[in-house]
Amino acid sequence: MRPLPLPDPGHPPLTGPLRLMFWQARRQLGVLLGATAVAVVGNVAAALMPWQLGRVVDGGLDAGLGRALWLGCLGLAGLGLVQVGANVWGHRLEVENWLRAAFASSQQIGHHVTRTGDAITARLPTGEVVATVASDALRMGEVFAILPRLVGGVAAYLTLGAVLLRTSVPLGLLVLLGLPVVVGVLSSLVPALQKRQSEQREATGRLTTLGADTVSGLRILRGIGGEDVFAARYRAQSQRVRAAGVRVSQTQSLLDALQTLLPGLFLAVVVWAGARLALDGRITPGQLVSFYGFAAFLTQPLWTASEAIRVTTRAVVGARKIIGALSVPAAGSDDPAEPQAGPPPGEPLVDEASGFVAAPGRLTALVGADPDESARIALRLGRMGPPRVGTGDEDADDAGAEATRPARPDPADVPLSRVRWGRTVLDRLALAEVRGRVVVAESTPHLFTGVLADELDVRGGSSRDDLRTAMTTADAGDVLDSVPGGLDGEVEEKGRSLSGGQRQRVALARALLTGAEVLVLVEPTSAVDAHTEARIARRLADARRGSTTVVVTASPLVLDAVDEVSLVRDGRVVATGRHRDLVTAADDVGRAYRAVVSRADDPADVPAPRPGPGTQPGTEPGTDQEAPREAARR
Repeated sequence: MRPLPLPDPGHPPLTGPLRLMFWQARRQLGVLLGATAVAVVGNVAAALMPWQLGRVVDGGLDAGLGRALWLGCLGLAGLGLVQVGANVWGHRLEVENWLRAAFASSQQIGHHVTRTGDAITARLPTGEVVATVASDALRMGEVFAILPRLVGGVAAYLTLGAVLLRTSVPLGLLVLLGLPVVVGVLSSLVPALQKRQSEQREATGRLTTLGADTVSGLRILRGIGGEDVFAARYRAQSQRVRAAGVRVSQTQSLLDALQTLLPGLFLAVVVWAGARLALDGRITPGQLVSFYGFAAFLTQPLWTASEAIRVTTRAVVGARKIIGALSVPAAGSDDPAEPQAGPPPGEPLVDEASGFVAAPGRLTALVGADPDESARIALRLGRMGPPRVGTGDEDADDAGAEATRPARPDPADVPLSRVRWGRTVLDRLALAEVRGRVVVAESTPHLFTGVLADELDVRGGSSRDDLRTAMTTADAGDVLDSVPGGLDGEVEEKGRSLSGGQRQRVALARALLTGAEVLVLVEPTSAVDAHTEARIARRLADARRGSTTVVVTASPLVLDAVDEVSLVRDGRVVATGRHRDLVTAADDVGRAYRAVVSRADDPADVPAPRPGPGTQPGTEPGTDQEAPREAARR
């Protein structure tokens, strides 16, 4: 047995379910051929046992208890031993085939999902992805477990047909032609079964998604009294799954009944025809015994064929789901064929649509009346958006090429904008390099199950002192006290054991530990109190001194600690400067800035300031028509 999981599950074709299965078959061709060879030997040996038994009966009737009878019994025992050995090794190889195919599919989905970023959840519900790994991958494996038995059954069927034709042409034709008719009748139920199984699979995926969403948001549901509503939704969807399962069982029960009825009728017809031939003296008593044994044995290939139909039907449904998950574009799929070399350290990062400049070595704040608008700029700085075309070295006039949109609108999708890092367009770099040098920490913290130290040190290499320093900078010392075991303690799924402010501070510490050349923080202190926010602001400024850092915030406590503030309105930077200079300005810029940071006025009532000497230059803003994303608002 080869070790699992596989070192490299490969990259399958996504053109169709059968193409995917053929590709997987080639990947494990050696094990598949071995299992098939063993299955052929075992099935042929089992098929020849009635023939050998018939010879023993005729020999005993003709010569009595003699040498021929003993040799015949030894031959019969030899066939039995071959069958037993083939069955033992065949089962071992079938299980290996099943596990290899199932694990390969699970690994392919798991590896691909980790490379898609948030695109996978934009196209598929979480429950659908979970069901694809937990269920559909196993269905793929079942095909490769039953395929050797099916081939072995076909080989035995052909062997029996040849033997029967040599003994009696009518009886041989009855077997050779009758068996395909039985299989054809069973196959006629496949389209209806496949359709109903697809409907059940869709309903099950929706139920899994609803259950996962309900469990993850249980605390919020209890707070707003929405438990009964979601429980009612779950019950309703559960009943839909039950109804879909009943429809599948109706077709499946009919198929199971025919699996018993049709082979039984076929056996009765073969025995009746053989008995007539024996009564007419056209076959010997031993041959009659052989014919009965042949007919009884043929129920096994018939059952295998009908089971293969059922398994293949489910596997085709599962393969379509696997292809759906693997078809989600991976992050970096829009990388140029020949990525450019990254800029040297110390180059500014410029968003051309807004005119925002992340100055090298400085802590810059991005402030806007619309937090979503500021967050979009921050996401663009880290190339956090769907794959786009037309983002190469073309001129600005050509930069409006149509974007490749995901299944749902993404707020970071601004196809008319370009971000330059020094003299290099960000989209012309390999995504892996961008992710390694630019880290964007969004406003909603995402924590995972595991040890707290592992949760913090996502890139590896940080010492225990580094972890504690980062936690101190994020003012998250209370988290070490609340998690049993401190850094060695377990964080529950999505950090449910922590408060919202604690999760946010852990996420901030994690972002600091990446040591990113450019760190972009979106509303990193929106869930903490003012005293904690002031401490974090001072410590953050000290920790990132000399490193390029961008903070999206409207908090005066944070703004007072940064080196420079950029005010955004209608997608463009309209003013830059120190917080205290902007907040005390008596012109339109000052009024607009105070309206944002103090919430004293409605920013919509403040006239848009004209760009002044402190305004950063930029191109005209792009026309982003996407729906604004939900951002943390102060």
